[in-house]
Amino acid sequence: MGRELQPHELVERSLITKFRKTIWRPFVEGVRRYELIQPGDRIAVCISGGKDSMLMAKLLQQLQKHSDFPFELRYLVMDPGYNAANRARIEENAALLQVPVTIFESEIFEAANSTDRNPCYLCARMRRGHLYAKAQELGCNKIALGHHFNDVIETTVMAMFYGAQLQAMLPKLHSTNFPSMELIRPLYCVREEAILHWCRYNDLHFIQCACRFTEAIGASGDGTGESKRQEIKLLIRELSKKNPNLEISIFNALHAVCLDTFPGYKSHGEAHSFLESYDRAEE
Repeated sequence: MGRELQPHELVERSLITKFRKTIWRPFVEGVRRYELIQPGDRIAVCISGGKDSMLMAKLLQQLQKHSDFPFELRYLVMDPGYNAANRARIEENAALLQVPVTIFESEIFEAANSTDRNPCYLCARMRRGHLYAKAQELGCNKIALGHHFNDVIETTVMAMFYGAQLQAMLPKLHSTNFPSMELIRPLYCVREEAILHWCRYNDLHFIQCACRFTEAIGASGDGTGESKRQEIKLLIRELSKKNPNLEISIFNALHAVCLDTFPGYKSHGEAHSFLESYDRAEE
């Protein structure tokens, strides 16, 4: 009779058995398709304490064990001003899942909450800057963020509805402010529904964003609060009832953009018009 598996071992086993099709395979597919990890990489796995980043940490941990080439992982937790209960929950989950985190503090929540003009954007930019700096300090050449499949399509729809532009979220990009640093998104092909199922199956409980704007979502009664992202999430969910293929259609559309049909587009920050090549098309 074999020994009883520890909690973290049960979670790890579930990833390659119960959730092999819905989480493990899409994760590996995304890493390979977009060439997110290279031999010799030292990756800072950025953990917010939420479900997405903690799953990402476990997936990368397992991938490292079975990889054909060596790469290093550093697990970073930035405390932007969590209350004591949320900080404790993060530490407890990291211990439970056997993720050796390095925690450092910042005052991002205080700065972001002091403004009512796009506080989520400000918070995200400040978080990323702090994470890049800490990762670079630890000798890392990449940071990994937990954005998933649904984040990708929701960002696209939000940009069109509220930003008046067709803009997607890349699976990886070079940092403009930290030379030689790169950002990767290993959960790019993993759906949020699968992540939620994984949490329930393993009886795992993670923190939410924990800022005052996220708390407003729960108190609003309609599931949206002040968040445009939540509003778009609910819209896509409602439209998917009539078109079950809606989400994958949006995702696939990002990989099949027909520039020849657009009257205008931007490349490297520079605006272009179809008129630039319109007359040459007849030659």
